[in-house]
Amino acid sequence: MTQIARTFSKRITRRLSLDYLLHLPANHSRRSRLPLILFLHGSGERGSNLEIVKREGIPRLVEQWPEFPFIVVSPQCPEHTTWTMQADALLLLLDDVVKRYAADATRIYLTGLSMGGYGAWYLGSEYPERFAAVVPVCGGFNPLLGFPERVCGLRYTPVWAFHGAKDKIVPPSESRLLARTLRRCGGNVRLTVYPDAGHDCWTRAYADPKLYDWLARQRR
Repeated sequence: MTQIARTFSKRITRRLSLDYLLHLPANHSRRSRLPLILFLHGSGERGSNLEIVKREGIPRLVEQWPEFPFIVVSPQCPEHTTWTMQADALLLLLDDVVKRYAADATRIYLTGLSMGGYGAWYLGSEYPERFAAVVPVCGGFNPLLGFPERVCGLRYTPVWAFHGAKDKIVPPSESRLLARTLRRCGGNVRLTVYPDAGHDCWTRAYADPKLYDWLARQRR
């Protein structure tokens, strides 16, 4: 009896999608090669209504400051997910926007607040070669993902973290531990803790012109 072996080939396709807001400065052109900020919102802005992403952080800022001199990409995290679950989609979105709008690939910055601060620590630590600087605001970490040691992935990427000393939602001790761990492995990290601020320290952090001056000086 002759036995015939058959080999079957199958392909699995994973579809990724994220809705996002896009800010283009008034002087944007494909020749200008402007810097780009990827902004990750907090848990309260998850869902399918992009308008609520404008409530906090940089998307709110650019509504009032149309001349803001960075391209800003503000995706919306789907309901019942977190930014750590959306890493692949975020990187694909970033690639598409950089190509589509001719952003300066050496000046791509990552920031986020609260849940987005967690996402900034995670995405920056996992893919540090993608970002010229990372700015986590009132963020923390998940020990199940290998933190705080995992933050050493950012040892060659400048980091400026912010937290409120009176934060009752994300303990400021988490930012302190991450900053301390990163310094121990040779990282370039700054930590600003506002003594009188609670969880919403992002309003003050994102309103500070010194932050954007600092960002503009960082290149990959």
